[in-house]
Amino acid sequence: MPYDGVKRALDVVGAGTVLLLSLPVQLVVGIAVAGALGRPVLFRQERPGLDSRVFTLVKFRTMKDVDIARGLVSDEQRLTRFGRILRSTSLDELPTLMNVVKGDMSLVGPRPLLTRYLARYTPEQARRHEVRPGVTGLAQVSGRNAISWEAKFALDAEYVDRRSLLLDLKILLMTVSAVLKRDGITAHEEATTHEFMGTDSSGEGAR
Repeated sequence: MPYDGVKRALDVVGAGTVLLLSLPVQLVVGIAVAGALGRPVLFRQERPGLDSRVFTLVKFRTMKDVDIARGLVSDEQRLTRFGRILRSTSLDELPTLMNVVKGDMSLVGPRPLLTRYLARYTPEQARRHEVRPGVTGLAQVSGRNAISWEAKFALDAEYVDRRSLLLDLKILLMTVSAVLKRDGITAHEEATTHEFMGTDSSGEGAR
């Protein structure tokens, strides 16, 4: 069976198993989210996937709703201490395993980003959509949000070129280590990372 077929079978078995085993944890997290942030418990947002087809990403909520009167506008203002804990432990990602089982995503691949970024990619950066997006990826185990957009996209393209079952296994093992160490969760002075505004002619990210 070719790589893509084996990878998809492992995605279904792996994500389905973890999804079932983590249900008690997800129940506790869901109750905690409802108490700390209110409803809805799940965050849903459209993201581009394989061949830039849009799907609905599902995660646990980590932010309060926008409330201009209370000064809750930016991600930094809306992200609570509880939300930071969920993100740093990656517990907010557990519902995303449903996207893997459905076929929207893979366990390993470039992270699915915002749909508005599609028009901002260079042709080389857009190659990240030649494969299914992943819950984790080469960029995530190489610094996560602590590295530049250009570095992330270069790693995404490298993954597209080098992808194999051995590389996927290595990335999964490195992901466990990165989560335990809580490395690269946020960019400097940002709640997560700054918005990607495109790459200028010098190769540097525009902000």
